[in-house]
Amino acid sequence: MDRERQLIQALVGLADTLVDDYDVTDLLHELVEHCVDLLSADAAGLLLSDQRGGLQVVASSTERTRLLELFQLQNNEGPCLDCYRSGEPVLVPDLATESEHWPRFVHEATKEGFRSVHALPLRLRSETIGAMNLFKAHSGALSDEDLHVGRALADMVTIGILQERSIRRTETLSEQLQGALNSRVIIEQAKGVLAAQGSLDMDTAFSRLRRFARNHNRHLRDVARGVVEGTIELAQVVGVSTTSKGRGSDGS
Repeated sequence: MDRERQLIQALVGLADTLVDDYDVTDLLHELVEHCVDLLSADAAGLLLSDQRGGLQVVASSTERTRLLELFQLQNNEGPCLDCYRSGEPVLVPDLATESEHWPRFVHEATKEGFRSVHALPLRLRSETIGAMNLFKAHSGALSDEDLHVGRALADMVTIGILQERSIRRTETLSEQLQGALNSRVIIEQAKGVLAAQGSLDMDTAFSRLRRFARNHNRHLRDVARGVVEGTIELAQVVGVSTTSKGRGSDGS
């Protein structure tokens, strides 16, 4: 019942996010966070098509997962790439079995402490716009129930993104997705500024950035731009004085 309640809350939360002029970047981070919580994954990352044949990392539950996803792209191998190209789930209960198929990725993922990975497509009918990786620190198959839940959440987000094309007649899907990809650049820059000035790790820096955006009902990319350009005081985003050292992730 607890899991059912969590799933309902996740679906309601995603539905609430899909309002007019919604923040695509925040929506995708909602998706990876829900999948980590509901599918007992240790981490998750999401790649989105730039509509020119390439993929970009747009969401991750941790900084090390983001770097692992980037590693996939740089080396052109890994489950997310295979999943995106085929449009079908790529389920790997034991990474060791794929050492010949993805030698560099398996080595890097294992080094990070992961033993299994499952990739799910962001797909509607014949159109695939991205893929999501679920990483686990232990080996084992993804249950049928977890697979259905993961695909349902991914499908819901995919439908929301694609629906935007029909709602906004003057915009194209490519423009919206490109906007999400462009947002990642300024967000990564803002994370770096907060991490350096607030003595935070990158995960905590992003958490503070996102919290500020939500508390002030602003788009994540706009807050990030304000941090980078200096129009938003860093102390307001960090929640503590930027000269303070050794603070925890909750600012206490």
